[in-house]
Amino acid sequence: MRTILNIIWVIFAGWALFLGYVVAGILLCIPILTIPWAIASFRLAGYALWPFGRQVVDRPKSGVGAFLGNIVWVVLAGWWLAIAHIVSGLALCITIIGIPMAIADFKMVPISLMPLGKDIVSTRRGPFDAAKQR
Repeated sequence: MRTILNIIWVIFAGWALFLGYVVAGILLCIPILTIPWAIASFRLAGYALWPFGRQVVDRPKSGVGAFLGNIVWVVLAGWWLAIAHIVSGLALCITIIGIPMAIADFKMVPISLMPLGKDIVSTRRGPFDAAKQR
């Protein structure tokens, strides 16, 4: 089911959002000081392209540096990427089949505003995860 949702997502919203993050990453690579934000943008591009089956979690050791970096991110790229998620989410709400994807789109707004101090992890459980629970 995740694969089907991801394929539909890529067709209707994921490709455009992916390109937005890639463009932001390329523009942030131009000044050398903003390369850490470019890396975050490229990381988010992969998540925006194929979001179902993954989730965003807080990185345990992030602190004031991540907060200050997120302030710079919001000024440089975060606000217009968040607007892109809101606009595409509203467009996806037009059809019934698009509502689950719109919800996923709206869930990406906080990470598009504050990506530093977050990790993107898979929601699938592998054989090693099951062994840890025993």
